[in-house]
Amino acid sequence: MSVADMKRRGVWAGALVVVAVVVLGIGAYWFQPWKLWQDRTVSEASPTAAAPERTPAPSGSAAPTGPAAPSGPQTLAQGTLISHEHTTTGTAKLIRLPDGSRTLRLEGLDTSNGPDLHVWLTDAPVKEGVAGWRVFDDGKHVSLGKLKGNKGDQNYDVPAEVNLADYSSVTIWCDRFDVSFGAAPLTAA
Repeated sequence: MSVADMKRRGVWAGALVVVAVVVLGIGAYWFQPWKLWQDRTVSEASPTAAAPERTPAPSGSAAPTGPAAPSGPQTLAQGTLISHEHTTTGTAKLIRLPDGSRTLRLEGLDTSNGPDLHVWLTDAPVKEGVAGWRVFDDGKHVSLGKLKGNKGDQNYDVPAEVNLADYSSVTIWCDRFDVSFGAAPLTAA
């Protein structure tokens, strides 16, 4: 083997190493495999809000006017999370607070961590198994924000303009891979 052949092989080997390092770097950035071993636990208290003030009674009247607001949070709908792409357990609750605001609460959540996870309200039916992994972005959905942690209890504000009647489920959605980690059908409480 000539010196020129050896140099050529060395150049090709070096180029292959550079390409392999670049591919591994991009793959690591894209998949973020270290998150599979990193848990983030969130322990938010159950949502509360001050009750709206009642209209004061007209002078000379003893009783205030206006309907009495509920004294505490009211569960509107709830469901149990099922597993999709990753084992997922916990409960999802839609809660209306005395001031009229709404919150989605995840209680006892336990799922895998992953890249680009979001909490979505959707109009898709919750299906078990692989058939349910990718249905949630096919129809109407609204993101309530990034998943705060893959374990624990957490609250997500539901925007006032969201009509809850349009949504029948909640999913932990991975935007990076367009797949549900887990989901729950929301049934009126």
